[in-house]
Amino acid sequence: MFKRVIIKIGTSVLTNAAGSVDEPVLERLVGEIALLKKGGIEVIMVTSGAVGFGREVMQSENFSRHTEHTKVLAAVGQVRLMSTYVRLFDAQNITCAQVLVTKDDFRDRDHYHTMRETFLHLLDDKVMPIVNENDVIAHKDVSFTDNDELAGLIAAQLEADAMIILSSVEGVLSGDIHDSSTHAISRIDPTNIDSYQKFISNKKTAAGRGGMVTKFAVARRLMVCGITVYIANGKRQGIVQSILRGDAVGTRFVPADKINSVKRRLAYADGFAMGTIVVNERAAELLSTKKQAMSILPVGIVIVEGDFKKGDIVEIRDEREKKIGFGIAAGDAGRIRTSIGLKGARAAVHYDYLLIV
Repeated sequence: MFKRVIIKIGTSVLTNAAGSVDEPVLERLVGEIALLKKGGIEVIMVTSGAVGFGREVMQSENFSRHTEHTKVLAAVGQVRLMSTYVRLFDAQNITCAQVLVTKDDFRDRDHYHTMRETFLHLLDDKVMPIVNENDVIAHKDVSFTDNDELAGLIAAQLEADAMIILSSVEGVLSGDIHDSSTHAISRIDPTNIDSYQKFISNKKTAAGRGGMVTKFAVARRLMVCGITVYIANGKRQGIVQSILRGDAVGTRFVPADKINSVKRRLAYADGFAMGTIVVNERAAELLSTKKQAMSILPVGIVIVEGDFKKGDIVEIRDEREKKIGFGIAAGDAGRIRTSIGLKGARAAVHYDYLLIV
């Protein structure tokens, strides 16, 4: 049985065919999640829906999709979304809390650890964290692809046992959704995941920002972290309990062995690196092929890019600009830059804080 689960609810689940908020579905899902909580499972919810609630309130068919208008809808809708959750969870005698984050909160090490500690305190106090991106202040150049990405980051951050992505589709499909022979692929393993890439469509729902491409990528990263991922239809009655019973619903991504907290953070480092360390051909070869762990030493570095601090995530590349991995900088960019090429200098990235991709 899982002890800690992330449940992500997509916009397509929370809205009906007319694009209005589907409160009966939301009430049902709250009831299903409440059963998990009452059964002793820690649950963190990641929810979409703020813009949808805002659109209803503002009757905004005249609103464009421009960023500033979307932010207005998110600001108005977030209040209504959380008020609805509070009312529904109060009826289940469960206290919930709003957590709004931006992508920058995952970039900065202090913010990252502060956020993690806050989540853990909420869980210790039996409070249900309900998370959403802070769309009102998020900059379009530094925002999450969608809430699938946000949920995956939190799953890795909190060492979750499983993540359930609830969408309007049955799972990863074996063909076109309109083909009667198409079915949900029930199980995907780390060893055969590449063979399923051909089934991934870049189509998105009308209401949401995401799609199966993002869901598949998130599941793939979490598998590396040792976290089980499910993609299933949130419109199905009793879907959460069906998944946890092991019923044949949706798609299950079977995880690899768990890795430590540092490696989990690095497995999700794409888009979060504060700088780049470029290594020479010999170092790149050793990092990519060497069986035993090795640190990145200044003698093997040719370029240091960016203005990162000690403890920041850095991307590791070879001289052909091929990505090798990610690491946690053992010093700031200035210190490492001045030691480039020196033998016997302190490591730029220690092997305990390095993940080769």
